[in-house]
Amino acid sequence: MFLLFAVFVSAQGAAGEDGWFWQVTDFHYDPRYSTSGLPGAMCHVSAGRRGGTPGVWGDYLCDAPWTLINSSVYAMRQIEPSPDFVLWTGDDTPHVPNEQLGQHVVLNIIGNLTSLLKEVFPTTKVYAALGNHDYHPKNQLPPNGSDIYDAVAGFWQDWMDDDTANNVFKQGGYYTVSAAPNLRIVSVNTNLHYRSNLVTTDMEDPAQHFAWLDRVLSDALTNAEKVYIVGHLPPGFFELKRSQYWMYPNFNERYAELVRKHSAVIAGQFFGHHHTDSFRIFYDDEGSAVSSMFLCPAVTPWKTTLPGISGFGANNPGVRLYKYDRQTLRIKDVVQYYTNLTEANLYGKPVWREAYSLTGTTFGLADGGTDSLHRLVSSFTGPDAPQFRRYQQLNTLNYDLTETCDADCWVDHVCSISAVGHSDYSTCVQEKVTGGASHGRSIQMTMILIGLLAVSSAGISFCS
Repeated sequence: MFLLFAVFVSAQGAAGEDGWFWQVTDFHYDPRYSTSGLPGAMCHVSAGRRGGTPGVWGDYLCDAPWTLINSSVYAMRQIEPSPDFVLWTGDDTPHVPNEQLGQHVVLNIIGNLTSLLKEVFPTTKVYAALGNHDYHPKNQLPPNGSDIYDAVAGFWQDWMDDDTANNVFKQGGYYTVSAAPNLRIVSVNTNLHYRSNLVTTDMEDPAQHFAWLDRVLSDALTNAEKVYIVGHLPPGFFELKRSQYWMYPNFNERYAELVRKHSAVIAGQFFGHHHTDSFRIFYDDEGSAVSSMFLCPAVTPWKTTLPGISGFGANNPGVRLYKYDRQTLRIKDVVQYYTNLTEANLYGKPVWREAYSLTGTTFGLADGGTDSLHRLVSSFTGPDAPQFRRYQQLNTLNYDLTETCDADCWVDHVCSISAVGHSDYSTCVQEKVTGGASHGRSIQMTMILIGLLAVSSAGISFCS
């Protein structure tokens, strides 16, 4: 009993004060957005789609107008005006062909958004990452220095406050800085690993990014630091389309290997790109959950043009607040905010409200840690499982409350969450479709049952 009490006191003593930080992602600002003019020509048009009459605050067929972006950032300040820092995870320009943009337009948009965040949070560090749309031509981020890297490094220099980080960014679009004595922010440029990036197709390690990341994470362990990895393009698969992945498979595996290798120092991973609200779990070879990744929903409400999407493909705009332990860096809660775009246009003003908190009544988790998220996805036992239904509705921030998710849709969600690697994902889909149990998990459950039977046969009772 004394030993248990001592361990409890020690664990309690390791905890620190609570802090808060924001994540905002995928603004996708459309400078051509207008509420006047010819119907169907009031915003950039993607894939030949024509909207009706866009509202002041936005339209589900369009990227975000400045009014919506401005409202989202000021809502962040109204909700939590003094965050420890802000994470900004990329994709700032509209979904349009390259010929409708240009380097000057891309830099102007990134510069304007940088200025907005500095205006609203003048004394707060913002740790930003580039998205695949934050370059011209889009997706083609290079593994070497460029004019765009140089310009963005200038925009973000005050936030980096580190000449080494700034110079590293200029050469590859990634960097690392110390955010606190025990916290290191690592901003990765996974756009170098995007399968739409033709510049890096045949490279083994573009810009030596993986070698750098391996070294940074190793140094963090030596220096007793924990790491938050911040990026845009996530590994793994898109939950709204079967087998849709972003990274070249070899790069996907390299990233997952580094996460497993350094899971002891990685306290959190924060990405965007999907526009939806989801998460990912990384498992080791024994099937134990060792790390997790949060995918933050977008500010833009834009309806994706990706063919074969499960569901409607649009979302309500969102911003996200994290509660964390400043000492251990453990994520204690995730509070997601959103505005209903239809209501904002109907009533003349966005109302930013809480969609859920992980520890609240919606999901009832103990915290936002990997073990809690693993238990959450384990409760997604079928398309009608209550926890899954809640998660699936919030995946688009209540875009359409009539939307349903059948067995195939359920498989896509669950396997994308629990299987980041290509072979694991294929196995998961096959076994879910055929009704089989995951091989790794079935072994784990078999061992547990064997252990319980052994204890039972020894005459030990678990009842009080």
